[in-house]
Amino acid sequence: MNRAFSNWAWLGAALALTVVILGAYVRLSHAGLGCPDWPVCYGKATWPVTVEEVAAANRDFPERPVEVGKAWREQVHRFLAAGLGTLILGLALAASWNRRARRNLVLATAAIAMIGVISYVQGLRDFAGMISILAVGLPVSLAFFWRDDPRAALATGLLGLVIFQAMLGMWTVTLLLKPIVVTAHLLGGLATLGLLVWLAMRTRERQPEHDRSLRGVAWLALVAVAGQIFLGGWTSTNYAALACPDLPMCQGQWWPEMDFGEAFVLWRGIGVDYEGGILDWPARTAIQFSHRLGAIALTLVLAYVLWRLSSRPRFRGHALVIGSLLALQIGLGIWNVLGSLPLPVAVAHNAGAALLLIAVLLLFYRTTHPEPT
Repeated sequence: MNRAFSNWAWLGAALALTVVILGAYVRLSHAGLGCPDWPVCYGKATWPVTVEEVAAANRDFPERPVEVGKAWREQVHRFLAAGLGTLILGLALAASWNRRARRNLVLATAAIAMIGVISYVQGLRDFAGMISILAVGLPVSLAFFWRDDPRAALATGLLGLVIFQAMLGMWTVTLLLKPIVVTAHLLGGLATLGLLVWLAMRTRERQPEHDRSLRGVAWLALVAVAGQIFLGGWTSTNYAALACPDLPMCQGQWWPEMDFGEAFVLWRGIGVDYEGGILDWPARTAIQFSHRLGAIALTLVLAYVLWRLSSRPRFRGHALVIGSLLALQIGLGIWNVLGSLPLPVAVAHNAGAALLLIAVLLLFYRTTHPEPT
């Protein structure tokens, strides 16, 4: 049972990684509003294709004319995310199946979430909002009360997280790419990926070697990577990636004009279309400059981590993976600047961040010595 469950969790992690990478592609190719409604696309389950469908969609949504290339990218991303949610529901059910009360509560969560989606589509927005809070709060609460069974707790908590991710996906559209929402959606996707990897490891029949003495090092690495991922996401969602078009300086200066006060205002007005960004150049420069400083800090932190790992023979392979991914990320970051953000390289930079997070998370796992479930 554990082996099959772990394999399904690994499959979920692979699907989550695919969703994260495709989400980066959607965002970086400016297709985040490729569908102006949610969860359908121009009122269709798929997207407008024929001349007649495109004409009808343009008539119904005059503020957002159809761009088929953007529409299909956005809707395929939604389909894959829905598939991931279904797989996580299956994991939660499998983890609780032998206890009828728990199984029924997981099924109730799924039913409540579906009622919320149907209510939203039918225009009952206030009711859908209340239902959605229940759909997220119930599995998160269950995860807390079921912590005596780590497998059930993790899988059920993941179900609450993926439902919240769906809500963030909806708000990404309805709030017109509001940066804090889009960044939270990115971080939520990576959290889903990380928890699926953790669940897969916890349920493995054969556990890797552990070393609790490295826990502090692993914590340091995890916090540093998470912080830099936030800065990278904030850079992308505020369209600040090209604010510094040169290296090693920025706009030909070591300290260009920057507005840090405006750069990190997390919450701004509702009803503003954030596509393309709304910040002035000094604020965007401050965001990009902060991302660069974060990259330097992360490199120093991981250099220290790698030095510590190199003294432990059984961790040298892990150190090689982390070091290689760090070098890849640095190279991709430089390429993004010098190449003016080529789309494949920018997407690869996002994928590299996800892989580096997984590598550091696995290091953290190996320093906590959890018992298999």
